[in-house]
Amino acid sequence: MTREEHLLAAMVEAVDTLVDDFDLIDFLHQLCDRCNQLLDVTAVGVMLADPDGRLQVIAASDEHTRLLELFALQTDQGPCVECHRSGTPRLNVDLTSPVQTAAFPRFAARARQAGFTTTHALPMRLRQQSVGAMNLFDARAQDLSATDARVAQALADVATIAILQQRTIMYGNVERAQLRAALSSRIVIEQAKGVLAERWNTDLDTAFDALRRHARAHQLPLTRMCQQVIDGALDTTAIQRP
Repeated sequence: MTREEHLLAAMVEAVDTLVDDFDLIDFLHQLCDRCNQLLDVTAVGVMLADPDGRLQVIAASDEHTRLLELFALQTDQGPCVECHRSGTPRLNVDLTSPVQTAAFPRFAARARQAGFTTTHALPMRLRQQSVGAMNLFDARAQDLSATDARVAQALADVATIAILQQRTIMYGNVERAQLRAALSSRIVIEQAKGVLAERWNTDLDTAFDALRRHARAHQLPLTRMCQQVIDGALDTTAIQRP
Protein backbone atom coordinates (compact mmCIF):
# COMPACT_ATOMS: atom_id res chain seq x y z
CA MET A 1 0.00 0.00 0.00
CA THR A 2 1.13 3.54 -0.74
CA ARG A 3 1.34 6.19 1.98
CA GLU A 4 -1.87 7.77 0.68
CA GLU A 5 -3.66 4.41 0.81
CA HIS A 6 -2.50 3.83 4.40
CA LEU A 7 -3.74 7.29 5.39
CA LEU A 8 -7.08 6.72 3.69
CA ALA A 9 -7.43 3.34 5.42
CA ALA A 10 -6.76 4.97 8.79
CA MET A 11 -9.46 7.57 8.17
CA VAL A 12 -11.94 4.94 6.99
CA GLU A 13 -11.31 2.91 10.15
CA ALA A 14 -12.01 6.01 12.22
CA VAL A 15 -15.22 6.77 10.32
CA ASP A 16 -16.36 3.17 10.78
CA THR A 17 -16.37 3.68 14.53
CA LEU A 18 -18.94 6.45 14.12
CA VAL A 19 -21.54 4.26 12.45
CA ASP A 20 -21.31 0.94 14.25
CA ASP A 21 -20.27 -0.71 17.50
CA PHE A 22 -16.52 -1.13 17.66
CA ASP A 23 -13.80 -2.60 19.84
CA LEU A 24 -11.92 0.39 21.24
CA ILE A 25 -8.81 -1.55 22.26
CA ASP A 26 -8.42 -3.16 18.85
CA PHE A 27 -9.04 0.19 17.17
CA LEU A 28 -6.25 1.84 19.19
CA HIS A 29 -3.83 -0.99 18.44
CA GLN A 30 -4.69 -0.56 14.78
CA LEU A 31 -3.97 3.16 15.23
CA CYS A 32 -0.49 2.21 16.52
CA ASP A 33 0.04 0.05 13.43
CA ARG A 34 -1.06 2.84 11.11
CA CYS A 35 1.30 5.32 12.78
CA ASN A 36 4.19 2.89 12.35
CA GLN A 37 3.36 2.59 8.66
CA LEU A 38 2.63 6.25 7.91
CA LEU A 39 5.22 8.02 10.03
CA ASP A 40 8.11 5.55 9.77
CA VAL A 41 8.68 5.46 13.53
CA THR A 42 9.92 2.52 15.56
CA ALA A 43 7.11 2.23 18.11
CA VAL A 44 3.87 3.86 19.25
CA GLY A 45 2.00 3.99 22.56
CA VAL A 46 -1.40 5.38 23.55
CA MET A 47 -2.39 6.59 27.01
CA LEU A 48 -5.90 7.58 28.07
CA ALA A 49 -7.07 9.25 31.25
CA ASP A 50 -9.38 7.22 33.48
CA PRO A 51 -12.51 8.74 35.09
CA ASP A 52 -10.34 10.14 37.89
CA GLY A 53 -7.97 11.83 35.44
CA ARG A 54 -5.10 9.37 35.89
CA LEU A 55 -3.35 8.24 32.73
CA GLN A 56 -3.41 4.55 31.86
CA VAL A 57 -1.58 2.66 29.11
CA ILE A 58 -4.25 1.41 26.71
CA ALA A 59 -2.34 0.34 23.59
CA ALA A 60 1.24 -0.05 22.38
CA SER A 61 2.87 -1.42 19.26
CA ASP A 62 4.90 -3.96 21.27
CA GLU A 63 5.48 -5.20 24.81
CA HIS A 64 8.73 -3.26 25.34
CA THR A 65 6.96 0.00 24.51
CA ARG A 66 4.06 -0.85 26.82
CA LEU A 67 6.50 -1.41 29.69
CA LEU A 68 8.26 1.88 28.93
CA GLU A 69 4.91 3.70 29.00
CA LEU A 70 4.09 2.05 32.33
CA PHE A 71 7.43 3.26 33.67
CA ALA A 72 6.52 6.79 32.59
CA LEU A 73 3.31 6.59 34.62
CA GLN A 74 5.03 5.06 37.63
CA THR A 75 7.62 7.84 37.72
CA ASP A 76 5.18 10.53 36.52
CA GLN A 77 7.73 11.56 33.91
CA GLY A 78 8.03 11.86 30.18
CA PRO A 79 6.83 13.91 27.21
CA CYS A 80 3.55 11.95 27.03
CA VAL A 81 2.69 12.82 30.63
CA GLU A 82 3.57 16.47 30.06
CA CYS A 83 1.67 16.52 26.76
CA HIS A 84 -1.52 15.32 28.45
CA ARG A 85 -1.23 17.94 31.18
CA SER A 86 -0.58 20.85 28.83
CA GLY A 87 -2.66 19.69 25.86
CA THR A 88 0.19 20.71 23.53
CA PRO A 89 2.50 18.53 21.40
CA ARG A 90 6.08 17.72 22.37
CA LEU A 91 7.93 17.02 19.14
CA ASN A 92 11.51 16.02 18.28
CA VAL A 93 12.63 15.36 21.84
CA ASP A 94 16.25 14.18 21.74
CA LEU A 95 16.48 11.51 24.45
CA THR A 96 20.28 11.80 24.46
CA SER A 97 20.21 15.53 25.25
CA PRO A 98 20.53 16.41 28.97
CA VAL A 99 18.97 19.80 28.22
CA GLN A 100 15.88 18.47 26.45
CA THR A 101 15.34 15.69 29.01
CA ALA A 102 16.08 17.71 32.15
CA ALA A 103 12.43 17.43 33.28
CA PHE A 104 12.31 13.63 32.89
CA PRO A 105 15.83 12.15 33.30
CA ARG A 106 14.71 8.74 34.59
CA PHE A 107 12.28 8.25 31.73
CA ALA A 108 14.91 9.33 29.18
CA ALA A 109 17.42 6.87 30.60
CA ARG A 110 14.91 4.02 30.46
CA ALA A 111 13.90 4.97 26.89
CA ARG A 112 17.56 4.92 25.79
CA GLN A 113 17.96 1.48 27.39
CA ALA A 114 14.98 0.35 25.27
CA GLY A 115 16.88 1.51 22.16
CA PHE A 116 15.07 4.78 21.46
CA THR A 117 16.81 8.02 20.52
CA THR A 118 13.95 10.37 19.70
CA THR A 119 10.37 10.71 20.92
CA HIS A 120 7.28 12.77 20.09
CA ALA A 121 4.07 13.20 22.10
CA LEU A 122 0.73 14.27 20.57
CA PRO A 123 -2.31 15.26 22.65
CA MET A 124 -5.56 13.38 22.13
CA ARG A 125 -7.97 16.24 22.49
CA LEU A 126 -11.44 17.43 21.62
CA ARG A 127 -11.60 21.20 21.53
CA GLN A 128 -9.82 22.21 24.74
CA GLN A 129 -10.30 18.89 26.53
CA SER A 130 -7.39 16.43 26.53
CA VAL A 131 -8.37 12.80 27.09
CA GLY A 132 -4.92 11.28 26.66
CA ALA A 133 -1.79 11.32 24.55
CA MET A 134 -0.08 9.37 21.81
CA ASN A 135 3.66 8.74 22.04
CA LEU A 136 5.91 8.05 19.04
CA PHE A 137 9.36 6.53 19.54
CA ASP A 138 12.23 6.31 17.05
CA ALA A 139 15.48 4.40 17.31
CA ARG A 140 17.04 6.88 14.90
CA ALA A 141 18.12 10.45 15.58
CA GLN A 142 15.74 12.13 13.15
CA ASP A 143 13.09 14.82 13.48
CA LEU A 144 9.45 14.50 12.54
CA SER A 145 8.76 16.67 9.51
CA ALA A 146 6.07 19.34 9.65
CA THR A 147 3.92 17.24 7.29
CA ASP A 148 4.32 14.09 9.39
CA ALA A 149 3.53 16.07 12.55
CA ARG A 150 0.23 17.18 10.99
CA VAL A 151 -0.56 13.60 9.96
CA ALA A 152 0.22 12.34 13.47
CA GLN A 153 -2.00 14.96 15.08
CA ALA A 154 -4.80 14.23 12.62
CA LEU A 155 -4.65 10.54 13.55
CA ALA A 156 -4.69 11.41 17.24
CA ASP A 157 -7.66 13.73 16.70
CA VAL A 158 -9.80 11.23 14.80
CA ALA A 159 -8.97 8.60 17.43
CA THR A 160 -10.18 11.00 20.10
CA ILE A 161 -13.48 11.44 18.28
CA ALA A 162 -13.84 7.67 18.06
CA ILE A 163 -13.19 7.33 21.79
CA LEU A 164 -15.70 9.97 22.81
CA GLN A 165 -18.46 8.96 20.45
CA GLN A 166 -21.03 6.23 21.10
CA ARG A 167 -24.69 6.23 21.71
CA THR A 168 -24.23 7.45 25.24
CA ILE A 169 -22.97 10.77 23.84
CA MET A 170 -26.57 12.01 23.65
CA TYR A 171 -26.87 11.44 27.40
CA GLY A 172 -23.53 12.92 28.33
CA ASN A 173 -20.89 11.16 30.38
CA VAL A 174 -19.61 9.37 27.26
CA GLU A 175 -16.00 9.93 28.22
CA ARG A 176 -16.29 8.17 31.57
CA ALA A 177 -18.26 5.27 30.10
CA GLN A 178 -15.86 4.68 27.20
CA LEU A 179 -12.66 5.00 29.19
CA ARG A 180 -13.92 2.80 32.02
CA ALA A 181 -14.83 0.14 29.46
CA ALA A 182 -11.43 0.51 27.81
CA LEU A 183 -9.61 0.01 31.10
CA SER A 184 -11.65 -3.11 31.87
CA SER A 185 -10.98 -4.45 28.39
CA ARG A 186 -7.27 -3.83 28.78
CA ILE A 187 -7.16 -6.04 31.88
CA VAL A 188 -9.01 -8.86 30.10
CA ILE A 189 -6.66 -8.69 27.11
CA GLU A 190 -3.52 -8.71 29.26
CA GLN A 191 -4.78 -11.79 31.10
CA ALA A 192 -5.55 -13.61 27.85
CA LYS A 193 -2.11 -12.73 26.50
CA GLY A 194 -0.57 -14.25 29.60
CA VAL A 195 -2.66 -17.42 29.30
CA LEU A 196 -1.70 -17.99 25.68
CA ALA A 197 1.97 -17.06 26.19
CA GLU A 198 2.25 -19.57 29.02
CA ARG A 199 0.58 -22.37 27.05
CA TRP A 200 2.76 -21.74 24.00
CA ASN A 201 5.89 -20.93 26.01
CA THR A 202 6.31 -17.79 23.94
CA ASP A 203 6.49 -14.02 24.42
CA LEU A 204 3.52 -11.72 25.00
CA ASP A 205 3.86 -9.97 21.63
CA THR A 206 3.50 -13.26 19.74
CA ALA A 207 0.51 -14.26 21.87
CA PHE A 208 -1.21 -10.91 21.34
CA ASP A 209 -0.60 -10.99 17.58
CA ALA A 210 -2.20 -14.44 17.44
CA LEU A 211 -5.22 -13.27 19.44
CA ARG A 212 -5.79 -10.29 17.17
CA ARG A 213 -5.44 -12.38 14.02
CA HIS A 214 -7.89 -15.01 15.31
CA ALA A 215 -10.43 -12.38 16.34
CA ARG A 216 -10.32 -10.71 12.95
CA ALA A 217 -10.36 -13.96 11.00
CA HIS A 218 -13.51 -15.06 12.82
CA GLN A 219 -15.05 -11.57 13.09
CA LEU A 220 -15.07 -11.69 16.89
CA PRO A 221 -14.76 -8.66 19.19
CA LEU A 222 -11.23 -8.89 20.61
CA THR A 223 -12.21 -8.27 24.23
CA ARG A 224 -15.05 -10.80 24.17
CA MET A 225 -12.81 -13.44 22.60
CA CYS A 226 -10.09 -12.82 25.20
CA GLN A 227 -12.66 -13.30 27.96
CA GLN A 228 -13.53 -16.67 26.40
CA VAL A 229 -9.85 -17.63 26.50
CA ILE A 230 -9.69 -16.75 30.20
CA ASP A 231 -12.94 -18.61 30.97
CA GLY A 232 -11.83 -21.67 29.01
CA ALA A 233 -14.78 -21.28 26.64
CA LEU A 234 -12.46 -21.01 23.63
CA ASP A 235 -10.15 -23.89 22.76
CA THR A 236 -6.78 -22.18 22.31
CA THR A 237 -5.57 -25.00 20.08
CA ALA A 238 -7.83 -23.49 17.43
CA ILE A 239 -5.76 -20.28 17.46
CA GLN A 240 -3.13 -20.31 14.74
CA ARG A 241 0.38 -19.58 15.96
CA PRO A 242 2.21 -16.95 13.83
